[in-house]
Amino acid sequence: MNLTFQDYISIKIHKTDLKLTSYIKSQLKPYNLAPEQNLIMMLLWEEDGLSQNQLAKQLNKDKTNIARMASNLEDKGFIKREGSQSDRRSLELYLTASGQQLKEKVLPVAENFNDIVCEGITEDELKQLDRLLTKMNQNIEAKDERKDEGNAK
Repeated sequence: MNLTFQDYISIKIHKTDLKLTSYIKSQLKPYNLAPEQNLIMMLLWEEDGLSQNQLAKQLNKDKTNIARMASNLEDKGFIKREGSQSDRRSLELYLTASGQQLKEKVLPVAENFNDIVCEGITEDELKQLDRLLTKMNQNIEAKDERKDEGNAK
């Protein structure tokens, strides 16, 4: 099968991701928050005190990237990092009063963004999209695992 540039689903997803990121970046700018930093904040608003390792796992990011973003959020006064009581090697992130207050401003922005993105899409279509994206991620993970197994031999 001969695919044109526009036929590749990966290209379509990439273009969509660029538009999504650009839009949310502009919406978060007044709050001094980058999109990836916002992901950390959203997780902490759901459960304060997550470790950097937990955040790395949930966001599928390497620990160094999470540490850098956490440092930036700490410099902005939104979070504080503390050593874990159960694992001295681990750092846990806690919201400051400023970080808690930010939730009231940023969560409506995130919810509005989600509404814009999902406009005209039915709940069944969203479920189907979720299943398809999950399958695509699993396909890549399986390919990475096979590659790793081949390198280990």
